[in-house]
Amino acid sequence: MSLKLFRSTGYHSILSPGETRVAMHPGWAVMAASVWIGYACNPWFWHSLAAGADVVPATLLGAAVTGATGSVVSLFGWRRTLKPVATVLLAAAALVAAGVWTQDMALGAAFEGQRPALALPSWASLFSWQVPTLLGLLGLLPMLWLWNAQLRRLGGPAQLRANLTGMALGATITGGALLALPLLTH
Repeated sequence: MSLKLFRSTGYHSILSPGETRVAMHPGWAVMAASVWIGYACNPWFWHSLAAGADVVPATLLGAAVTGATGSVVSLFGWRRTLKPVATVLLAAAALVAAGVWTQDMALGAAFEGQRPALALPSWASLFSWQVPTLLGLLGLLPMLWLWNAQLRRLGGPAQLRANLTGMALGATITGGALLALPLLTH
């Protein structure tokens, strides 16, 4: 005679391991990375909020960067390319934000013809505490979140639809922000 310790009814509990973690739609990951790059990695936005001046241009610039990032990440929003592309963009945004923050570059200076290479931090500033801290907070933490996020696997047509929707939405946001920038700043 055998002893049965557990009886199976064929029904699974809500608390079973496969059901407790619901995977996130890839579009939400694209949106989160884009908003992080557009606003959290935008030192001009934070300077304008702190100073209370030039809030509209900095907010519109953040929206334009968010939309452009959303379009690029959506273009590469497939299962094997979404996280690496978003990682590269997060690292680049954190590096530029650290350079702008440590050099205290004004928002107008970025549009007055200064070369983008000047927005990168200098080699000497890489050994100070500000640049590694900014790179860790603005780049490393969202990268860790992104790589640990479980993303839902979509079928080919559904993923293509999601990618095209993200690219169109990002292009619309970028175009609207860039069109509104000269109108609302004067």
